[in-house]
Amino acid sequence: MLADVDTWVLDLDNTLYPPGSPLSLQVNDGILASLAELYSTDVIGARQLQAELIAQYGTSLRGAMTTRNIDPHDFLSFERRIDYTVLSPDPALAAALGALPGRRYVYTNGSAYHAEQALRQLGLTACFDGIFDILAGDLIPKPYAESFDAFLTRFTVDPGRAAMFDDLPVNLEVPYARGMATVLVGGPPASQPPYREIGVRQWQVWDLPAFLHSLTAPAVNPSTM
Repeated sequence: MLADVDTWVLDLDNTLYPPGSPLSLQVNDGILASLAELYSTDVIGARQLQAELIAQYGTSLRGAMTTRNIDPHDFLSFERRIDYTVLSPDPALAAALGALPGRRYVYTNGSAYHAEQALRQLGLTACFDGIFDILAGDLIPKPYAESFDAFLTRFTVDPGRAAMFDDLPVNLEVPYARGMATVLVGGPPASQPPYREIGVRQWQVWDLPAFLHSLTAPAVNPSTM
């Protein structure tokens, strides 16, 4: 399974740590605060704006830059006030990632600063060879093809030998169309097994370390059982 893959590409938020994490809540609160200040509205208005901007532009940041003349670094300044210590090291995930053959990258719609802080707290920094963030993508986010193609070019990735992991199905459509294997992380919980095949070179997983471990675990010889 995925024996031909030599490049592993993983989203950060809600993929390398679970949705509903206190970190996710802080990120969302920071975005809402930035929108409320920028558009002179309250939290309720900011939530409505957030939904509209994401639907039309892919991210709140890109939407704000398109509709307002802002510096993206100013918009993302809330990240410097986030308490990243709400995340705890994940040794099982670190071991599973470290055992994967080839290169490993984080591909996020957040900033590299945000990714670096989160990876450090999760104990995953050494597991990755690079980070592709929203600024590296010229502020064009996933799921747009321009962002994905810029990632492929930046790291010289052969999509036919790569796998993409993300918690949003829409972010896996372009990678799959380019020839990558895709893994949807999360969704309605299942008991056993911790993952399932949902298409040709497509999986959905509920336990990311277990799935990754299954890719590198030695095959069991029935004659020795």
